[in-house]
Amino acid sequence: MQTLNLVFKYISIIIVASLSIFLFSSCDDEEVEISSKVLMLKVDYITNEFEGGVETSYNVQSPSFTITTQYKAPGDFGNIKLIYQEANKAIFDGTIIWMGLGEISIPENILPANQFQHVFTNDFILPRAGYENVFNPDSIEYDYEQIWASVQGLVKVREYLNSNPNATVKLFLYTPSVGIGNPEDWDWIIFMKD
Repeated sequence: MQTLNLVFKYISIIIVASLSIFLFSSCDDEEVEISSKVLMLKVDYITNEFEGGVETSYNVQSPSFTITTQYKAPGDFGNIKLIYQEANKAIFDGTIIWMGLGEISIPENILPANQFQHVFTNDFILPRAGYENVFNPDSIEYDYEQIWASVQGLVKVREYLNSNPNATVKLFLYTPSVGIGNPEDWDWIIFMKD
């Protein structure tokens, strides 16, 4: 009887070991997708009022966040496109019209400002690594803190600052109307990566 129990014990061990090997081998070496999020915010050029934004996810394994610019000056019609280099994806695309009004095609579905929650505190937090203007062909000096003041109290912004505290806040001035353009049509576009 003791021999029979020993046989059943060995058979059980063999079955459990075989199942374990089968389960581990059936999990092929699929890459774990690491998702990075990018927050885009839009702030009015004249009033520095927050107008809206959108959060987009990308499957990127790099902790860095590099933006490259593709710019076509408006003879009549121009364009500015920003590429999130590590993801090889356009994160902004907007037309620029001479004596007209261009529009943003990427990102789509920008949520209005009232869809974003504010913190309940009165503290003012600055980005530790400062700001990077990713498109400033005339090297104009701007007061970025006035622009930042309208978004620094957003819950989403605080989440991004907490998850990536050493990141640079990237921004640029989108001017969809030039020539006899109307600065009331212009917006600051801000990007943060988690």
